[in-house]
Amino acid sequence: MYVHQLHEKYGPVVRISPDQVDICDTSAVKEIHKTNSRFAKTAFYRKLSVGNVPTTFSTTDRHFHTHRRRLLAAPISDSSLARLEPLIANRVRMAVNKITMDLMAHGTTDVFKWWLFMATDVIGELTFGDSFRMLEIGKKNQYSLDMERLISLQPYRMKYPFLVKIARYVPLPAIKDTARAEGRLQTYAMQSVDRYKKLISQNPSNPKQTLFTKLFDEKSGMSYSDIIQEARGYIVAGSDTTAVTLTYLTYSVCRDNRVREKLVAELATIPEPVTDKSLRDLPYLNQVINETLRLYTAVPFGLPRLVPPEGARFNGYHVPGGTTVSTQAYSLHRDHAIFPDPDNFNPERWENTTKEMKDASLPFGGGSRICLGIHLARMELRLATALFFRALPNARPSKKEGMTANDMEMQSFFLMAPQGHRCIIET
Repeated sequence: MYVHQLHEKYGPVVRISPDQVDICDTSAVKEIHKTNSRFAKTAFYRKLSVGNVPTTFSTTDRHFHTHRRRLLAAPISDSSLARLEPLIANRVRMAVNKITMDLMAHGTTDVFKWWLFMATDVIGELTFGDSFRMLEIGKKNQYSLDMERLISLQPYRMKYPFLVKIARYVPLPAIKDTARAEGRLQTYAMQSVDRYKKLISQNPSNPKQTLFTKLFDEKSGMSYSDIIQEARGYIVAGSDTTAVTLTYLTYSVCRDNRVREKLVAELATIPEPVTDKSLRDLPYLNQVINETLRLYTAVPFGLPRLVPPEGARFNGYHVPGGTTVSTQAYSLHRDHAIFPDPDNFNPERWENTTKEMKDASLPFGGGSRICLGIHLARMELRLATALFFRALPNARPSKKEGMTANDMEMQSFFLMAPQGHRCIIET
């Protein structure tokens, strides 16, 4: 991480481009990301929208964001998700069963693959009303492959937005393939939304519940196009991020006998059937999750914001209005003063969480722009971790199939992932 190296060499405030400053300081984080902050999202986020249709994530308009978030927040709140837990838990159990069967059949398994299938199936069913069924099939479908392609190219799409426009006219195979992938994603989303609308019309009094069910009511003010683009955003935000976090959690626990044995012992105290409610107050489980989110944040890069016209002062430096200022989780989570020995996976550091630790933690963003899916992500992390280590208490990283620690080095484009794109374990 180049920016993190700059912080280590020059301190909490570093200039990373002519008009952008990155800050690694908790007081700055609170000021920039607080509710009603005057530090607005930059135009950078608009490049993430499809067809110039703004979404909750990509909009830079505060009023639009407040209104849209109010519509979307209730269905994905902690209390609302309790009604969807059976669906989520069913997919988690299926994933653990698939992992167990793969181990029995081959002696090893790739947990990154299975966690990705699980997370994508869960968010697919919660948004489109129908799972992608990758767990059942055991391989990625076309939607997942197309999404992977576009995510891998996202940094180039954001840096060189004109490429998106010329993609329609330039007959280069790579550009044409990317344009086709974008078209397939949009078509699938439209077809899925149309199918779900038909289900609602067939049983309007008791339709299958999704995160978008109430938004099909005309009173919501959301158009057909709005729903499609928000749904596509949910798929991106709720699949790879959860899968990557679970993969690093599994790997970190499996390679540390002390941590694994302590976690397994705590999980053994929970009676069947395992529910999210029974897991919420388990101290060590939640310490393990928090430490994974600290060390392996799925979105580690800076969150750019625009300094208000009057400018701002951070750590003694005056930053002029109109400057882009960012705070990246990767560096904040490795602040030596707050997290001693920061590169070490140590769940016990969360036994006595300090205010400084809370202020420096940004795995889901912060303030009014905090990730809408935070409660869903934590539910999946709790259930998957508990069911996996109850079923496979002796799991450990494998050296078979050429697997090495190098495969788990962090590779970051738009989202972070293991550079080997796999995590082989055995028992």
